[in-house]
Amino acid sequence: MTLPTGTPTQQFIGGEWRGGSGGAFEVLDPSTGEPVGEVPRAGLDDVRAAVDAAAGARSGWAAAAPRERGEVLRKAFELMIERREQIAYLMSLEMGKSLADARAEVTYAAEFFRWFSEEAVRVGGELRTAPSGANRILTFRKPVGVCLLLTPWNFPAAMATRKIGPALAAGCTVVLKPAEDTPLTALVLAQILTEAGAPAGVVNVLTTDKPGELVTAALADPRVRKLSFTGSTGVGRTLLKQAADRIVNSSMELGGNDPFLVLEDADLDAAVEGAMLAKMRNGGQACTAANRFLVHESVAGEFARRLAERMAGLRLGPGTSEDTQLGPMINARAVEGIADKVDRSVAAGARALIGGARPDRPGFFYPATVLADVPRDSAVAVEEVFGPVAPIVAVRDDEDALAIANASELGLTGYVYTATWAAACTSASGSRSAWSGSTAGSSPIRRRPSAASSSPAWVARAGSRASTSTSRPVTSPRTGEATSPVTGWSSRRRVGRGRSGGPRRSVLKRRNRCAR
Repeated sequence: MTLPTGTPTQQFIGGEWRGGSGGAFEVLDPSTGEPVGEVPRAGLDDVRAAVDAAAGARSGWAAAAPRERGEVLRKAFELMIERREQIAYLMSLEMGKSLADARAEVTYAAEFFRWFSEEAVRVGGELRTAPSGANRILTFRKPVGVCLLLTPWNFPAAMATRKIGPALAAGCTVVLKPAEDTPLTALVLAQILTEAGAPAGVVNVLTTDKPGELVTAALADPRVRKLSFTGSTGVGRTLLKQAADRIVNSSMELGGNDPFLVLEDADLDAAVEGAMLAKMRNGGQACTAANRFLVHESVAGEFARRLAERMAGLRLGPGTSEDTQLGPMINARAVEGIADKVDRSVAAGARALIGGARPDRPGFFYPATVLADVPRDSAVAVEEVFGPVAPIVAVRDDEDALAIANASELGLTGYVYTATWAAACTSASGSRSAWSGSTAGSSPIRRRPSAASSSPAWVARAGSRASTSTSRPVTSPRTGEATSPVTGWSSRRRVGRGRSGGPRRSVLKRRNRCAR
């Protein structure tokens, strides 16, 4: 495979395409394991140049009219939609996801630009009366400054626009470091934002396969005032320690290992349909993917049989093929990690109903796999499996299921299938997941975090189904916003994770810190 004509393959610094002082590295097609191109490896002087450019553009961009900033993002949204096919193909080529998933991601990613184009004009403030009644307290917000954005490989477009959009809307400038496996999509986004009118230095993109050196150098620069990272919990811990040295404002979205509960009274047809969406979106390579299926012992066998039947029908193939439903994993290391966890679990007593062995073919493939009779302490039951593996653990009752679900330090997403409101509410209230989808009743439940929550935001949705019936983003009938293809929640709810509930907190700071 070759890159589409016009695909940028150089770093973007200060409005110019340039090489890297650290040499270059190859970008592989996961479907074949063969290189499709190479990009620069950023050196320390490239990091300094990118921060110089972002810092130099900061004052002018912050002073730009909110409408002007919003129009840049709106134009970027339109360009992404116009070029959806080209971007989707590029994502499939460098990441391996199916074209259906890639097209859905382009739409989903573009919506972040549209959403924040509208939020740019709504950066407000507050006027309060002091407790004494003698004074007025005026609070207004200003851009936090240069933002260092670190994005993962599994959603190379959406995770970038989700970070760039609010930063630019608020008046911040950015240095984006995409994952080494998927740098090309980020470079295309820089190209689009430039065409949309972003001034030189507002958006900078550095590429490297040695991220530790780059990030350490950037965080040591006093002009970098914001860090946003999506990725593994282990790397997040390291970054928070580094950010603590200069007390850099940080936002983290880390690991999942998400539970999927099927209670005794659940509708198994609905549960299997939901499981297919929650597990197999992006080939299981998502932090919100269902990872541990905790199924009541009275229905565990039948649920496993039905799920295995559905997953066995998925077509395995190159991401760029139109008929592919399950593409390759991101790299050889990912396949080895999945195979190791499955092999250890089978050795511990789990049974592979389908899959469970690497196919003999080029590329980084692992088949759809359903494991039954999974021991509770086996690898696939306690470690996050970032791939198309569905381990089914039989549970005695609801309390048993919740206990297992919460026996993890990771708590990003949870799913519950039951026929009764009482069970749905009890499960949602007892879950420590940041987001939880339930299937009883017809209207949503939204709760604020409790002291027991594992993550900073907690949303439970109880509806006729926990997932939408399509792998494409859908539109909310209430707001008209694009919604998640897995949960049906709008981008606003998924993006805004600050304590105020709004999306701007992460890239704005208050002038008067006395006023909350």
